Amino acid sequence: MERRNFLRSSVLGAGALAFSGSLWQQAASAAPAQLAPGPYGALLAADANGIQLPAGFTSQVVARSGQTVPGTSYTWHSAPDGGACFADGTGWIYVSNAETSSGSGGGASMIRFDSAGTPTAASRILSGTNSNCAGGKTPWNTWLSCEETSTGRVWETYPFGGTAVARPAMGRFKHEAAAADPVRQVIYLTEDESNGCLYRFVLTTWGNLASGTLQVLKAGTATSGSFTWANVPDPDGSPTATRSQVSGAKRFNGGEGCHYADNTLWFTTKGDNRVWQLNLAANTYELAYDDGLVSPGPAPLTGVDNITGATSGDLYVAEDGGNMEICMITPDDKISVFLRISGQSSSEITGPAFSPAGNRLYFSSQRGTSGSSTGGITYCVTGPFRT
Repeated sequence: MERRNFLRSSVLGAGALAFSGSLWQQAASAAPAQLAPGPYGALLAADANGIQLPAGFTSQVVARSGQTVPGTSYTWHSAPDGGACFADGTGWIYVSNAETSSGSGGGASMIRFDSAGTPTAASRILSGTNSNCAGGKTPWNTWLSCEETSTGRVWETYPFGGTAVARPAMGRFKHEAAAADPVRQVIYLTEDESNGCLYRFVLTTWGNLASGTLQVLKAGTATSGSFTWANVPDPDGSPTATRSQVSGAKRFNGGEGCHYADNTLWFTTKGDNRVWQLNLAANTYELAYDDGLVSPGPAPLTGVDNITGATSGDLYVAEDGGNMEICMITPDDKISVFLRISGQSSSEITGPAFSPAGNRLYFSSQRGTSGSSTGGITYCVTGPFRT
């Protein structure tokens, strides 16, 4: 049974419709994704940038850490990580985190592109923060940059101009990624701990992150079932960590990327190489992918990390390590390799995000060919992505 094929006409991240319980249950009863040929065909030999792609797709280098972004006077940050795209008139903006310390340029930067995809400006939008790993885009066009430290904060940044603001009501913990749900008017948050939790922040006023209620997901120990939410008594996480405050909170092994679309949240856990799926209309959860359940193997996706989606309903999951691949999970629960970066085995793929038109996929190799945070490379792949 296909999980997402009836949702393809919706634009991901926009105000999604709420579906009836019976329809949602019918769409959410599939087994974890299985290996199959990709919809774009086999990968070709590596191109000049060391990237293997299907026929019809091309890659280009957008920026390199420590070097000036072409067409601008801005030096690109080290260790590029989570990212997102924002429509900007006829062009767009790509935002990228810097997963380094405050003394080494931690924070986030942006690149502005014209309608042809040519960089026209770049600048810093957040400085002086630590280990900004992933984050998430809001419907009001701000970027939530999340600190991956034990007392990490969520910073709301303004790609179109404005001073970044810490949002302590969203909790102090080892933040990873964030995803906005305009239907329930909440922000989902992952936690990068081996016994971490999944949270949601219920805004007092939608569009204003200054106040709200932090909640944690409660469920059994199985890989599928029903769930509820419970308030976290002390979002500050001191002296008791947020993940240890609520009895029955479900544990997830190393929460990484998360993505919301059409009454569904997908998020990844690196410790067990899984992609989880929350069916929010039915309050149930299940596995969308598990490398131990791919039969016949071998499993194509290991080191699961950042995740994003296309308007087609296809999910794109980046690897931290593995074979340096971005894998694709289709709405009919098939998984395949979309691209592979060669010669960069000491790096990880970060920040996948589609341009507003859906024909360009931006991402970074955090440590590039050097294996150092100062060797990061940010790429763009252009081609006939499914819509």
